[in-house]
Amino acid sequence: MAYFRQDIFDERVTAELGLHIREILRLLGEDETREGLLKTPERVAKSLQFLTKGYAEDGISIIKSAIFDEEYKQMVLVKDIDLYSTCEHHMLPFIGKCHVAYIPDGRITGLSKIARVVETYSRRLQVQERLTVQIRDCIQQALNPLGVAVVIEAKHSCMVLRGVEKSNSVTTTSAFSGMFLKDARTRNEFLSLIK
Repeated sequence: MAYFRQDIFDERVTAELGLHIREILRLLGEDETREGLLKTPERVAKSLQFLTKGYAEDGISIIKSAIFDEEYKQMVLVKDIDLYSTCEHHMLPFIGKCHVAYIPDGRITGLSKIARVVETYSRRLQVQERLTVQIRDCIQQALNPLGVAVVIEAKHSCMVLRGVEKSNSVTTTSAFSGMFLKDARTRNEFLSLIK
């Protein structure tokens, strides 16, 4: 089983990125022609395309591909969704968990679509704050539910590996709409369920 979908790699982009990666290696003082680095520019180019594949995907279309009429009006929660993204300030990864809930208003979506939306927006150059809001807004716009709640908890390599070097720091962001914003009891139920 392949780890990467081959169709996300554009040969022209891979080649052009590879030229720049080769130059970066040279500027860092490396011999880009040595054996261990010969294929590094292509590998890094493909890695960058994979890490930013979300630009070619549309979250709203993902949700709309599996909408079902259902009169369920209680909270639907998908929690502990693995999240891998790339900080736009340092192009280093941030990794964590995303918790997403919504309260349907006559329409639901396939549960895997929620995880796919998280994947779509996280596979872009991001800041965690924007990512949280994009996930909320996508589900709100596509389903028009009574409310959406999103919480992301992530460790940022830019804080762990460089700068302040605080390896145990976790950043938490939240975004709410509808009932989750207006009704403290609903919001508190969500927050207690994700603990």
